[in-house]
Amino acid sequence: MQFVAYERAKQGTGASRRLRNAGRTTGIVYGAGQEPQAIELDHNALWHALKKEAFHSSILDMELNGQTSKVVLRDVQFHPFKQLVLHVDFQRVDASTRIHLKVPLHFEGADQSPAVKAEGCTVTPLVHELDVICMPAHLPEFIKVDLSQLTAKSSLGVQNLALPNGVKAVVRGSNKNPALISIKLPEVVVDTAAAAPAAPAKKGKK
Repeated sequence: MQFVAYERAKQGTGASRRLRNAGRTTGIVYGAGQEPQAIELDHNALWHALKKEAFHSSILDMELNGQTSKVVLRDVQFHPFKQLVLHVDFQRVDASTRIHLKVPLHFEGADQSPAVKAEGCTVTPLVHELDVICMPAHLPEFIKVDLSQLTAKSSLGVQNLALPNGVKAVVRGSNKNPALISIKLPEVVVDTAAAAPAAPAKKGKK
């Protein structure tokens, strides 16, 4: 994805407020051994770009002062209750340095799996993105997770993922293979009226 940024000359709270009133959002771009640079962006264009998954998880082409550079989105600050982006941070990408980023997981095929079709299970994703580290050229836009062969007894963790070449998952904590999905068996409804023994008949008076 490509977006346009503009060099920001004035900084400070007052300058940022005036930019917001003019439909601009402040930002900064840093990294790759270069000095951090203050930038500004068109708020409406940025707002719509932020609704796209790829803007958060892929390498972006930033046009600034007639030159294009590779960056990734690192942070976004939103207004507490207004539909307003207050600030964005971008990091420059060095083609020779590994990059650490969250990549979306796309779960597919659950509805066609034996677990759902034959066994009536409910499959629920527990994780929607994965921390990965790789060279910029190997960064996937998303990772496909095929659930079409699931059964009620299946389990699926991070270590079961088929990651693209050159991509490594980053797992924190003591559990090195956290679950990606939960499989819930169908509830068995018992007819209590039918299951209860019949009450003995009352004896009539003699």
